[in-house]
Amino acid sequence: MTDNSMDISIVIPAYDESSKIEKDLLLAGEFFRKNNLSGEIIVVDDGSRDSTSDRVRAAAQSMNLPVTLIRNESNSGKGNAVRKGIMRSNGNYIVYQDAGATVPLDYALTAIDLIKKGNADIAIGSRKLPGSIITKEQETDRKIISRSFKRIIDILFGGLAHFSDTQCGFKIYRREAAKEIFSKSKIDGFIFEIETLLIAQKKNYKIVEFPVEWGCDRDSRISLLKSPWKIILDLIKIKMGGY
Repeated sequence: MTDNSMDISIVIPAYDESSKIEKDLLLAGEFFRKNNLSGEIIVVDDGSRDSTSDRVRAAAQSMNLPVTLIRNESNSGKGNAVRKGIMRSNGNYIVYQDAGATVPLDYALTAIDLIKKGNADIAIGSRKLPGSIITKEQETDRKIISRSFKRIIDILFGGLAHFSDTQCGFKIYRREAAKEIFSKSKIDGFIFEIETLLIAQKKNYKIVEFPVEWGCDRDSRISLLKSPWKIILDLIKIKMGGY
C-alpha cells in the first residue's frame, strides 16, 4: 500500500433496514478502531420506505471515519446497490456485506490475508465449508429454496458448480478486480453474484472460498420467492451473456 492509501471500504446495501443499520455502522467502526485500519463505510439505501437513511446520517455524526450514504429514489435491486457502492469506493480492499451483521467483520482479515499473499483476488465467505460456524440455522423452507437454487445454478453454469456458497453476502475484493468486474456487470437483482463470478472467471481472477461464522437473518428483505419471474429473466440474461 502507498502511504496515503485507504485500507478498506465496507459496502452495505440496505433496503428498509432502519432497525439494523446503526448497529452495522457501529460494528464497522469498532472493526476499524481495534485493528488500527483506515477506511470508509458506504451505505447504499436502495429506495427504503422507512428511516434507513436518517439512521445512517445520525450514526455517521458520531463516527470517526468517512461514512457515505448513497440513496436510490426507488428500489432498484441489490445488484444495483452493491455496484453503486463498489464503484464509489476508494479502499485497497473492498468488503461487501449484507445488513444485519450476519458475519463478524473480523473474518474480512482472513480474506485480506489471502489476497495479500496472492492466493486470491476475490475471497468469498462460505457458510457450507468445513470449519464454517452456524450460530443460527436457516429455517427449513429457506434451506430447501437454497438447495434448489444451487442445483439450478450448477445445471445452467457448470463452471460455478465447485463453489459451495455463491450467495453468501460477505465477499472481499482486491480493488482493481472489483472495479473491473462491477463496471461490466449489468444484473440489478438478487442474482447479480452469479454474473459477477462468471465475469471474474472470464477475466481469470483468482476466487477462493473460506469458512465464516454466520447467523441467519430471517428478516432479510431478499427472497427467491418474492420475484421468481424477475430471477428467471435475469438467469436468461446471464446465460445469453456469453460469460
